Amino acid sequence: MSGVPDAFAGFRTAVEAAVTRGRRAADAAGAGVAAQRAANRALADRAKAGRVSPREGHEATSADVRRVAAGFRGHRGLPVGQLPSGTELLSAEESQVRTDANANSTPPAPVGGSRAPIGPSGQLPPETGDDEDFSQARILY
Repeated sequence: MSGVPDAFAGFRTAVEAAVTRGRRAADAAGAGVAAQRAANRALADRAKAGRVSPREGHEATSADVRRVAAGFRGHRGLPVGQLPSGTELLSAEESQVRTDANANSTPPAPVGGSRAPIGPSGQLPPETGDDEDFSQARILY
């Protein structure tokens, strides 16, 4: 009978060791993610302040990666646009122009009133004198 308690104790020890290794790995991964986020935040702050300049002769994405990506999109019938260079990406004026071009326009304000809006058929529902079933006539349209 001593085999069962020993096997149980060995299993418990193995599980505790696995949990400890898992916690250490999660802590290490969390620290790595936190460091990467801090570095990204610092880079974003530098870019917003306009203090980032591309290295001379260095593109943000290599020519090989650009070529493969363009081939991938072209093979699948997706649009392949001309990508800006690193200098163009980091220039404040170009960035603002792209931001303005990509911004969503504000939809016009709805016109208020007491009439029901026009329904899917393009016409208001017919008026009936029946007050019993008003939900289908006005609320859904």
